[in-house]
Amino acid sequence: MGLVSVLRRFPSVLMAWRNLGRNRTRTALAVLGIVIGVIAIASLGMAGVALEQQATASLGGLTDEASVSPGDDIETDGITDQQVDTIQDIASGTTVIPQKTNRTELTARNGEAANVQVTGVTNAAPLYDIAVGDEPSRLETGALISESTTRTLGLEMGDPIEYEGQIFRVRGFIASDSGFGPDGGGELVLPVSALNEQEYYTTVTIIAEDGDSATEAANAIEDHFNDEDDEILSVTTYGNVQENITSFTDTLELALLGIGSISLFVASVAILNVMLMSTIERRGEIGVLRAVGVRRGEVLRMILTEAAFLGAVGGIVGAAGSLAVGLVIFHLLVGDPVLALAWSSSKYLLYGFVFALVASTLSGIYPAWKAANESPVDALRG
Repeated sequence: MGLVSVLRRFPSVLMAWRNLGRNRTRTALAVLGIVIGVIAIASLGMAGVALEQQATASLGGLTDEASVSPGDDIETDGITDQQVDTIQDIASGTTVIPQKTNRTELTARNGEAANVQVTGVTNAAPLYDIAVGDEPSRLETGALISESTTRTLGLEMGDPIEYEGQIFRVRGFIASDSGFGPDGGGELVLPVSALNEQEYYTTVTIIAEDGDSATEAANAIEDHFNDEDDEILSVTTYGNVQENITSFTDTLELALLGIGSISLFVASVAILNVMLMSTIERRGEIGVLRAVGVRRGEVLRMILTEAAFLGAVGGIVGAAGSLAVGLVIFHLLVGDPVLALAWSSSKYLLYGFVFALVASTLSGIYPAWKAANESPVDALRG
């Protein structure tokens, strides 16, 4: 009753509301089309945002890193101590971590064997996520080993590992999604002194505050060591990866929104049909209204309001359904359904509602114009 009392102040709006209730089945089907269109648009838009966040999370801190390795024209078998010192001077303000690598086969007491990558490093904390045990900022004793290898060999914390005649105790397990071994696994991290038989470093990792700083440091290193003819050091940066991902997901979102909008255009055609049928069925009634003095503008507003009501109701229900779908999408792709409420994703609920309201109102323009401009005499004749 509250809504009706408010609508009585606007006669054309009240008549539009009552007219929609005359054929509830037809009205419900029209609203259903709008609901499907809104869910398609909003859900696909939110899916695009979830995919972008998933890709960004998968990159981890790579966008803040640069990797330096021996170039094609280097005269040594790796990166020298002097070159490492020069890199530290050039990339001041960043964390510079030189590494030596090798491969070895570890054998367990039960006879199981695993071929792993051996990495010698002093500052291990920035490079590895430790699932169990210590995360040493300065690795001078002990060893870190990937979780996959510990499962294969049945190793536990504190167990001994032999490498090149030296014994190291396991201090921590490297998380499966971290490290430089295949698929983040199969890696043994030792103090760099354990690989002293190697004179040169295999690679140098530079960790900066952000992607721009990493790119700036990488460019400075290339300018210092390389020229047009010689590549002494090869520098790889991941600072532009995020931009590429964002560009790709933006394009994907537009494509998904385009696909979803097709459903709403189909629903708009259905609303156009509903409004035409409604005006034809009420042709005599509209003729009476015109004959007793109701103006064309009132008739026009009444029909347009009916179409807007359909869009508004369908938009609200569709937005609610889209929110439920978005929560599921973010739970499955990102692992946190609450992120669906952030503006970057929830804005598509508003877009879907506005699109539904505008599309429905536009669909009612022709039926409203046709009803408002028909002669009362012709309408009464039927």
